[in-house]
Amino acid sequence: MIISIGCDHIVTEIKNHLIDYLESKGHKVIDNGTYDKIRTHYPIYGKKTADKVASGEADLGITICGTGVGISTSANKVDGVRAALVGDVETARYAKENLNANIVAFGGRILGIGLIENIIDVFLGTEYKSTKENEKIIQKINSLNGHVGQVNDDDYFDEFLKKWDCGEYHD
Repeated sequence: MIISIGCDHIVTEIKNHLIDYLESKGHKVIDNGTYDKIRTHYPIYGKKTADKVASGEADLGITICGTGVGISTSANKVDGVRAALVGDVETARYAKENLNANIVAFGGRILGIGLIENIIDVFLGTEYKSTKENEKIIQKINSLNGHVGQVNDDDYFDEFLKKWDCGEYHD
């Protein structure tokens, strides 16, 4: 399986650990960054990770930030993505089985690495159950998307990054 993974600077070491973990299980991993502890913004890496899933370059995705909220919300802005922020095994199973979630998101400062590994194993091992009800719910979720043209637009954040580099953002 090909897994797209991305994180912010707060949890880079967790992402790196998960890459090793996934590769040890035979998966191919696309590492979308970030690659160090230099302050950055999670929307960049949520989108990069989601783009790979939405385009079909990756089968599934994993996003991680401090709480998981920001990066999962960012990933969900990409058409074709259903990112589920999870904190337990059963929520991951439900998200994949019933909603056909294609990205699992974590709060790296919230969950321990052993639990994250268990959740990933369940998420990757769970099959979507295509039922009339599940398909109807997914169709409703997908109809909320409206950001056509952003998938694999590598320049999407250029304007914002220029402003960041010039010190225009002060957060």
